[in-house]
Amino acid sequence: MTTPHLEHANITVKNIDAVVSFITTALPDWQVRGQGTMDWFGKRIRWLHVGTSDHYLALQDGGEGTLPSWTSHAVGVKHLGFAVPLLAPVVERLEAAGFPMDHPGGAHPHRRSAYFTFGDELQFEFVEYLSALSSERNAYDAPAKPPADAHAVGISPART
Repeated sequence: MTTPHLEHANITVKNIDAVVSFITTALPDWQVRGQGTMDWFGKRIRWLHVGTSDHYLALQDGGEGTLPSWTSHAVGVKHLGFAVPLLAPVVERLEAAGFPMDHPGGAHPHRRSAYFTFGDELQFEFVEYLSALSSERNAYDAPAKPPADAHAVGISPART
């Protein structure tokens, strides 16, 4: 048996195709694994799974309303975090596709990240770890270190 891990998250969205475009732009190795339609408590919805053979997001359309802002104190998911090998190419691909970065992550000597808010529905964090040591990657008391080169992570100086 493998170590317990998060296999998927099920998320209701307003525009399933736009969310898939965002995700597959950020993570080109992810693809639609399966899809269909179903009755969801009296409403016909479209669903799909986008991800890899091991991890995915289960999306369903027909979403109504908005999530609370990530800056609020409301109950709910604040963001989904994805570890990526290199942050800069993700930021570059998303911004080139018209998805502007919301804000850079906090300064840390062993990781850097960027946050993208998708409409009024979802926020995504993409994080690049700069150390192979879990003790350094997960050091919550590490001294803050500003990015050495904001452009190297695809973050303009105005946003740092």
